[in-house]
Formats: sequence, C-alpha cells, structure tokens
Amino acid sequence: MKATYERVEFGDSRSVRIYHRRLPGIPFEWHHHPEYELTLTMNSQGKRYIGDSVAVYGADDLVLVPPNLPHTWASNRSIDASAPQVAIVVWFDGAWVRRFADVCPEYGGLRNLLRRAACGLSFEDGASAHMREHLDQLLCSDPRERLKAVLDVLHWLSQLPAAPLASPSAFDANTGAPSGHEPEQLNRVLALIDTQFAHPLPLATLARASGLSERSLTRHFMQHVGESVGRYITRIRIGHACRMLTDTHMPISVIAARSGFSNVANFNRQFKAARHFTPIAYRRQFAGARRAEDEMEPALTERSPSLERKAAR
Repeated sequence: MKATYERVEFGDSRSVRIYHRRLPGIPFEWHHHPEYELTLTMNSQGKRYIGDSVAVYGADDLVLVPPNLPHTWASNRSIDASAPQVAIVVWFDGAWVRRFADVCPEYGGLRNLLRRAACGLSFEDGASAHMREHLDQLLCSDPRERLKAVLDVLHWLSQLPAAPLASPSAFDANTGAPSGHEPEQLNRVLALIDTQFAHPLPLATLARASGLSERSLTRHFMQHVGESVGRYITRIRIGHACRMLTDTHMPISVIAARSGFSNVANFNRQFKAARHFTPIAYRRQFAGARRAEDEMEPALTERSPSLERKAAR
C-alpha cells in the first residue's frame, strides 16, 4: 500500500512544529514525511504501525519515527470513554539538530539519539511521564518556549533505553516508502508555488523546476499531495487573499491581482467556492482577525492539509 506523502508546514522562522490532536478515535492514515516525528499518544489504545512493525499500544505511548518511514496509529477505543484521545506530535528536521549538537557539546547525545532512531524507537513509560511534565511548555504560544521544551525532552530521551521498531527492509518500495526523489522534487515545486503564486504558473514551468515531465509531475502531485496542481495553487492564492482581506483595507481588485487572479470576476467565483463567502462578506465577517487555517504559523491544533484532504475522501 502506497503511503501518503505528508508535507509538514512549520510556518515562518520555526525550527519545530507541534500538533496537539484531540479526537474520538485515531483513523488509519498510512503516511510518511522527511522530518523526524516524536509522538506521545494519551488515553488511547489500539495498534501502532511503524514500517513493518505492528504492535498493540496503550496509555502514554511514546515513539520516535525517523524520516520517510511510513507509519500510523489506529484506534477506535479511548481508555477513558468520557474524554478524547490525545496525540502530541513533534516534527523536526534532523539536520539542524545535528548542527546544534555539533556546536553545543551539552547536547551531543542528540546525535546518538538520531542514529538509534534509524528504524524508529519505542520508549519506556517513564519517558512518556517526563514528556507529560513538559506539556505546558510544548503547547505554549511562545515558539521559543516550545523549542526549549523539545530540546529538553530530546536530551532526556537520548539517555534512555528504547526498543527499535521497524527492520531496515521496511524502507523498501514494497512497504510504501518513497523509492526515488519524489519528495525532493515536489518540495522544489511547492517552494516555487509558495513564493511565486501571484504570477502565472503554467504546468510546464513547474515541471521544469521539478525535473519531471508534466505527466509525471501531475501524477506525483496527486499521489503525494492529495490534489491537483491547479487546486493546490488556487488554495495558496485564496489563503493569501484571506490574509489581505482581514489585515488590510486594500480594494478587492488589488487583492485579486496580488493573489494571482487575472480578473475580479474569476477571483470572486473561486473565493466563494472555497470559503462560501464573497470576498466582501468574508472581510466583514472576519475583519481584524485571521482564521487559524490561514495563519503564517500553523496553529497547534491544525494538522497537515495533505492528510486532511485524504481523510475527507
């Protein structure tokens, strides 16, 4: 089964991304991404799938997943049926953690932690209890406090025993892990869209940036991002327009042009289809505030759009 490629959005000038997930049950969502993922699951019991490792998990399950290893949790039963299941997910890029350990000898153990996590690690109950003690800092509104808490938790984990999960063969194409350079090629395209969305972006231009043919880019985009190239570009443009509508007093025609729409009529039609308001009504409804889904920094309770779309199918 092919794993969905999840694009983790960190926001501007952020080293870590934290996702506070609360829901009645955890659905099976087989996916992968190029970041490390540390996940603490609470009030949940079910099965955990990490590469070719399948295990039953219970309260306060704490796991570190390496980059590009497919994984998911699946549960339809809470331990306490009156409360939601909770997952605290921490994503981070291994490259900066290694650089940080290089210049700060006090955190040298982080390099060994990442090496040990090559096939995933499951930590003992004491580790999850320690992470729970840091929840206030991990979920703090101040990104610096969150970063300090993540470093403290990772440093603590680097000193603890943990059980490896997947086997090295779990990275084979047969398990659904990425077998080529699709994530890197798609990231080049996504970066180009994110910076040039206000300009025309023909498929041929994006294909050249990715090094793929137009047909291959279209196929990989649908497979890994979960929607067509055109729909993704429109979503980025609408998001930018939402910010301008709530943060500025610019005329609708100017906002349309600066968001990449060639004419106001097309902008109005696309905006209403996406937000169920006309741009003017949206401005009245949300004047002075940004909706969480359009923040430059993703909200702690907001998940990756690629998996939201997958779940909605």
